[in-house]
Amino acid sequence: MAGIYLHIPFCAKKCHYCNFFSLASQKNMGAFIDALCHEIELQKDYLQNEAISTIYFGGGTPSLLPTEYLKRILDQLNANFQIEKDAEITLEANPDDLNFEKLRQISETSINRLSIGIQSFDDEDLKFLNRSHSVQQASEAIYNAHKLGLNNISIDLIYGIPGLNDEKWKQNIDKAIASGVQHISAYSLTVELNTAFDLFIKKGKIKAPDEEASLRHFNILTEQMAKNSFVHYEISNFCKQEFYSRHNSNYWKQQKYLGLGPSAHSFNLKSRQWNIANLQQYIQSIQKGDIPFEKEELSIKQRYNEYVMTGLRCIWGVNLDYIYSEFGEKYYLYLINNSIEYINNQFIAQNKNILTLASKGKFLADGIAADLFYE
Repeated sequence: MAGIYLHIPFCAKKCHYCNFFSLASQKNMGAFIDALCHEIELQKDYLQNEAISTIYFGGGTPSLLPTEYLKRILDQLNANFQIEKDAEITLEANPDDLNFEKLRQISETSINRLSIGIQSFDDEDLKFLNRSHSVQQASEAIYNAHKLGLNNISIDLIYGIPGLNDEKWKQNIDKAIASGVQHISAYSLTVELNTAFDLFIKKGKIKAPDEEASLRHFNILTEQMAKNSFVHYEISNFCKQEFYSRHNSNYWKQQKYLGLGPSAHSFNLKSRQWNIANLQQYIQSIQKGDIPFEKEELSIKQRYNEYVMTGLRCIWGVNLDYIYSEFGEKYYLYLINNSIEYINNQFIAQNKNILTLASKGKFLADGIAADLFYE
């Protein structure tokens, strides 16, 4: 059940809310592809010959890569790893990259899932977020992908945008559902340090997101998704039956994964490591046969805290038996004792040995998980 994540750091331009490692330039793309393919070979033993069930091209904007580069990366992965025949292979994409010809080329590769960064079906919102596409391009990308047989499509939406009223948010959701996609990820707009939005708010150019509006939008979202038979399987993720993101679900279920490319993270159940977030240094190091990464051995406390945080976010929940067997009686009793108040107040639901967030606890997921961390 291991997965591979590939970080493609190139973007056409930087969105105002983004704090991921990415560059608004395509300079050095060829050298990067050479380095990435070399890193694949250097890292071939990290997962100890475990079969690969998911591959995820993230970024950045992976859809900026010419299709021949995508094919080269996939060929290199197949040459160095045992890729399962039914592996989920996802490409993150921006709508403006997905013209009919690009989609046709993608459909002829082993990529079988698209994650399209639409963010809004309103052109005013897209301009505010500094997105490079239009609503028309978004709609056409989804339509043409379906036409070409790419029928496992996820789209991203953002709510809590200043000026986004409840009715306009409902219209966004309705358009997303009507598009026929199988998966919707919806995120509350957050202002990260050193982003354009952070600077604009500090200078008084725009208002900060309103938490009450975000909560209303979240509740509207969950109601609309349920009415339209979407499974709310993770705090920010909804899907038609069986169209879970297998790759991201493996993260939340604490499965092994290998991260390739600058800033990419890897996890082998016992330790976590991450590549340097600098493209030039990444390329230069890989050319010398060195992987530029830092590593952290995870303590029992860290592993427990991560399991609680990710487990609570999902419908699969936190398994008390697993807590006992993996972390011991001390952590088991700690979790039970600290969950009681949340269970009594109906923020957490308990079904036998499984703890999950109840409906009113979902918007408060991070705070509840933090209260259950072992300090």
